[in-house]
Amino acid sequence: MKKYTGIWLDHMDALLVHVEGKNISVEHLESGAESRYKPSGGWKAGGTSVAQSVVREKSAEESRMHQYRAFYRQIIELLAGSDAIAVFGPGEAKTELAKEIGAVHGMQEKIRSVEPSDRMTENRFVAKVKDYFAV
Repeated sequence: MKKYTGIWLDHMDALLVHVEGKNISVEHLESGAESRYKPSGGWKAGGTSVAQSVVREKSAEESRMHQYRAFYRQIIELLAGSDAIAVFGPGEAKTELAKEIGAVHGMQEKIRSVEPSDRMTENRFVAKVKDYFAV
């Protein structure tokens, strides 16, 4: 029996719906990533011509990217045994996840679709996944 998985995600959380025959399971994950950097304090560091907020923002962005990659790896672990995967979401996270899945040997061909989608209730997303995979 084939196992289909639909994923809705943004950078803050993910909803995974696994469909295997009549069995449906739903998993929620939170990324734990920090929110966007909000500068405070002085504009320049003492004795430099580089804005402090630019330096801090760059390191905060690098830290966030590491947190996102760890989040994507956590999702990929939950995809074990899936025969087909559809990824949905509102922003860049869906394409970033698809790229990470593609980097795993043997998983690229399992991705059926990467589509934009607004946030929806769990029940609506379950129905969307069932409809997408025609089960």
